[in-house]
Amino acid sequence: MSSASIAYLDDNTSWKSFKLDSRLNQAIEHLGFKNPTLVQSHTIPLALDEKRDIIAKASTGSGKTAAYCIPILQTILANEITNEVQSIILVPTRELSNQVYEFLTKLLIYCNNKINVVNLSNNLSDQILNSLLVNQPEIIITTPSKLVTVSEKNPNLNLSTVKNLTIDEIDLMLSYGYKEDIMKLGKVLPIKENLQTFLMSATLNEELNDIKNQFCSKPAILKLSDEASTNMNLVQYYCKTTEFDKFLLSYVIFKLNLIKGKSLIFVNNIDRGYRLKLFLEQFGIRSCILNSELPVNSRLNIVEQFNKNVYNLLIATDETNEQPDEDNDVEEEEETKSSKKGKSKIKKDKEYGVSRGVDFKNVACVLNFDLPTSSTSYIHRIGRTARAGKSGMSLSFVIPKEEVGKHKVASLTSSKRDEKVLSRIIKQQSKNGFELKPYQFNIKQVEGFRYRSEDAFRAVTQIAIREARIKELKQELINSEKLKTFFEENPQDLTSLRHDKELHPARVQSQLKRVPEYLLPESARSDPKKIGFVPFHKNKVRKGKKRGKKNDPLKSLKMNK
Repeated sequence: MSSASIAYLDDNTSWKSFKLDSRLNQAIEHLGFKNPTLVQSHTIPLALDEKRDIIAKASTGSGKTAAYCIPILQTILANEITNEVQSIILVPTRELSNQVYEFLTKLLIYCNNKINVVNLSNNLSDQILNSLLVNQPEIIITTPSKLVTVSEKNPNLNLSTVKNLTIDEIDLMLSYGYKEDIMKLGKVLPIKENLQTFLMSATLNEELNDIKNQFCSKPAILKLSDEASTNMNLVQYYCKTTEFDKFLLSYVIFKLNLIKGKSLIFVNNIDRGYRLKLFLEQFGIRSCILNSELPVNSRLNIVEQFNKNVYNLLIATDETNEQPDEDNDVEEEEETKSSKKGKSKIKKDKEYGVSRGVDFKNVACVLNFDLPTSSTSYIHRIGRTARAGKSGMSLSFVIPKEEVGKHKVASLTSSKRDEKVLSRIIKQQSKNGFELKPYQFNIKQVEGFRYRSEDAFRAVTQIAIREARIKELKQELINSEKLKTFFEENPQDLTSLRHDKELHPARVQSQLKRVPEYLLPESARSDPKKIGFVPFHKNKVRKGKKRGKKNDPLKSLKMNK
């Protein structure tokens, strides 16, 4: 949001040309925004001067949040401020709700609290929530389902005064099943002729028509073509491998630092996340976990730690509710549904989402440890890297159909569709000017690490995974501010919570943390510092290579068929 891509800046437009309130201009300067981005330079004049509804399609990192936040604040500041709800901002996840709230707070730094902003997605008690809504805040940020619930419980909350409605990440809203909630809100909001609407997204589709007809009277549709600049910065690879070799290759990549910078690993269910974490932990590879079981405050803290480089490796469970691609047959869908039965009944947050809406900063690589079930989810995932004008790469592990189910413990039901999903991804990316390149490791040189990987994998039992999940949740209880007073009055309960086993696999094997010299290629044995640049094949100097261009470490890994 505040770190919009330099590649998307509109050098021909200045902030002064918008004739914004001086307090907003001061805040924008304080944030370090030199020029508006393309989406901002197109959206702000249309919204403020022509009072148009806006439907904007622009890539992640292009500054869409500021494109709607600035016109909203300008409109409220320009008119007489009264204690009534004037703007509603709907977002798909609690994480994004908090990010928008923080951004608005920064824009209002010089406004002396004249505009009240309430984030309904925070975990607030009904009493606190009621007290915040009594004064009718000018701006409300929330998810659709939360707003429906709150409005039904609080008859004093008057939404008939709303002059602006923003729906951010509209395509994700629809895929999350929020359409019914959004349409229900249309019955309590002013008619569309008296309502200015912003519909913002990275992708647009036909499902948007119902929302557009419900809320937009004179929309301006902006489809900003910024894929070219992204195409130069994002390199995409896929690697066909076996179910167990996903773990083996992850160990080699991260233990030998073959990827420089921070990595975001996507898995398709919570157990997979903890299995991978416990597996890597045995080799001394630190990572943090992000999933829907964790409380929202904990998730926000984890994202903050990752953004502050406390962790360089984040394993995120992507549980989006998007349907599989259209070409998947009914039998496969039924198998997916049946595989969900009988699993853990630990309460999950239905509004959780990490493939979109969360501001992960400076991600060098997105690793699709498990391929998503749709090509749309793939776009959302890889959008976490190559942001703000920086380069990035994605690597996706794909299980060939003949390999599915051969390793029972490492298998995943959704991998049956990997090849179909990959085919659709390649086709879709090709239309947008991107190329997915096959990536092949030199498996002969990786083989030396197989025995250690198998030993470590066997130590990660289902019991160890279950204990890890429980341990993580208990730790959140201990750290909870809300329970602080309770534990002070009941120290015995705190003691019992703390008397848990450490988070580790069934067998602790400290020797695995060290990589024996004989496993390394000869070029790295004499100088351990070269491990991060270990070539698994002979480096060939290319003629005409530009000076100063960094090598992609993963390109040095080749596999001979």
